[in-house]
Amino acid sequence: MKSHALIAGLFLMSSLASAQTPPTPPDADKKPHVVKAPFGAERQDEYYWLRDDSRKDAAMLGYLNAENAYADAVLAPSKPVQDKLYEEIVARIKQDDASVPYRDRGYWYYSRFETGKDYPVHARRKDAPGIDALSIQQANAASDFAGEEVLLDVNQLAAGKDYYSVGDYEVTPDNAVLAYADDSNGRRQYTIRFRNLVTGQAYPETIAGVSANLVWADDNKTLFYVENDPETLLTVRVKKHVLGTDPKLDPVVYEEQDDSFYMGIDRTRDDKYIVIGVSSTVSDELRYAPASDPREFTVLAPRARDVEYDADHFGGRWVIRTNDRNQDGTPATNFKLVTAADGATARKDWQDWIAHRDDVLVEGFELFDGFTAIAERSGGLERVRLLKADGEEYIQADESAYSMGLDVNSEPDTDWVRYSYTSMTTPATVYELNVNTGERRLLKRQPVLGGYDPANYVTERLWATARDGVKIPVSIVYKKGFEKNGKAALLQYAYGSYGMSMDPGFSVTTVSLLDRGMAYAIAHIRGGQEMGRKWYEDGKLLKKKNSFTDFIDVTDFLVKQGYAAPNRVAAHGGSAGGLLMGAIANMAPDRYRVILSQVPFVDVVTTMLDPTIPLTTNEYDEWGNPEQKPFYDYIVTYSPYDNLEAKAYPAMFVGTGLWDSQVQYWEPAKYVARLRDLNTSAEPVVFRTNMEAGHGGKSGRFRRYREQAEMYAFMLERLGVE
Repeated sequence: MKSHALIAGLFLMSSLASAQTPPTPPDADKKPHVVKAPFGAERQDEYYWLRDDSRKDAAMLGYLNAENAYADAVLAPSKPVQDKLYEEIVARIKQDDASVPYRDRGYWYYSRFETGKDYPVHARRKDAPGIDALSIQQANAASDFAGEEVLLDVNQLAAGKDYYSVGDYEVTPDNAVLAYADDSNGRRQYTIRFRNLVTGQAYPETIAGVSANLVWADDNKTLFYVENDPETLLTVRVKKHVLGTDPKLDPVVYEEQDDSFYMGIDRTRDDKYIVIGVSSTVSDELRYAPASDPREFTVLAPRARDVEYDADHFGGRWVIRTNDRNQDGTPATNFKLVTAADGATARKDWQDWIAHRDDVLVEGFELFDGFTAIAERSGGLERVRLLKADGEEYIQADESAYSMGLDVNSEPDTDWVRYSYTSMTTPATVYELNVNTGERRLLKRQPVLGGYDPANYVTERLWATARDGVKIPVSIVYKKGFEKNGKAALLQYAYGSYGMSMDPGFSVTTVSLLDRGMAYAIAHIRGGQEMGRKWYEDGKLLKKKNSFTDFIDVTDFLVKQGYAAPNRVAAHGGSAGGLLMGAIANMAPDRYRVILSQVPFVDVVTTMLDPTIPLTTNEYDEWGNPEQKPFYDYIVTYSPYDNLEAKAYPAMFVGTGLWDSQVQYWEPAKYVARLRDLNTSAEPVVFRTNMEAGHGGKSGRFRRYREQAEMYAFMLERLGVE
């Protein structure tokens, strides 16, 4: 068997020698390996050897590099199209853009970009008469930075690094010290650093191996943070650090013993408490301690299976969003709001406030002095309900298919509520609404350069019927003049896991597809939460296949309705959406001309049998624990890697990151290697590995558009789109 490095050299030399000769894909070695389940089931995994936790194995790296070289050769003819797409996308972006400022403790905070630079500048300005969000935006737009204090210039911090990200930063209550958490390889193992904002000097101590979640205590010197397990990367303990002391001596404040729980920390709305929250798929528990003296943490309500809750404190009481049963014993599947007095320590202390409704999912809330804003979902769409002393009202939407949610509302003593709004034709927008007068102010709309006009595009809300009779919402967009004659090309996207809803929003990259005559659709399949909590429950565990068949049924519906030609449909998904892509490729390969799969979770059984892999133990209530035979038997029937077989597959673009901490690189690597063995189609399979990136791809705001342009060019060529 040839070495991988030699294979890479051979097909590169071949492709350079003759542009007419198709490049030869790599052929990974096969090495027998048996994966066993506790009850005796066995599976052969001939590519198991591609897993290397150290990411240093020469043979493994040789194979990934060979695949990258093969991808270069296959994609070389489309380079002009890639460049054109990239130029179009970047030309729509206002390069010196900035976020909407928000006020907190006497300062206005915002982030801004500078022309030609990849990373943001995080900054603030001191509050003063005549200073507000609009005036700061005007100053930023005019490059007037007088009075600005730069907290972090991420461009400087990222200089010379292939990957760099600031995950979180927090300023002490007295505004004098900054703590921030950065990551330099994409694995989401962060390092905390400190800076004195008065002198500009960095503190000598650093704290490695943490999550990007920081909270200061009121004494302006004690920082709470969450430490990760170095192997599984799970959040395992909360510690506290006092500035100027040795981090090795930082005491443990709380340690979680159940590895099916995630962990996070925060401060309450009124700044009275620091809270530690732990959360699994089906259960939550919150602890709280006074921010002025956070030595002892009290449990708000002990965890109980199938009882989820999150809470905030304001106005002398706790407000809690929960799915705990109603007082009449019926389940609050779609969540409700309850209240509890200071000192509450059990669910018996809770009092119903906003009742549960079967047709409305409560997703979040924000507490103000004179009103409460509730983020809800009904009929597959988001909305914001305002509860006031004199009644309630809903913030109105401007279109039939849209996305709406609460924005940054940093201060509770105001009559104005900020909310975000977007649709597949309307760029991301931030409004603020006066709840007393009804006045609405536009704070910012994402600028889209190059003459983009929303009036030139059309978005629709459709309903496709699934094979079991359930109606699936579909959001679709296309350019005016589009004919539903069954001839067009279509890109269909979905996610469908973890109860994450994929709401219709604007994308500067999608415009390039629409301008070429394509339609773009989002299938709001089960496994998400678009239609309420039951929509999620019906797309996980032993009902997971509903997600896959929903996606296929939406494709059939759109083709039947004339939105696409049957041989011009592309599918796109990432992470758990990449599992979706692998499943539909096995179940209905004839429906798709090309499949785009990013960081795909395609080796479900092997991963879920290994608790040392990051996230595995947290996911048992999402996918099922295959150490239990009923779940094993079900998962093995859809796991993409296990269901590859000798048949014709569509063209595929598969992407991953070597340092991915969520879906390990070896899953797609093994999948592609086995796919090459079994695929009887002549359609190309391209496998691209970012050798310096993790789950989210390369860092920097422009690099990802290079990657997307490459993927889209591959798709356009196969769909016959000019």
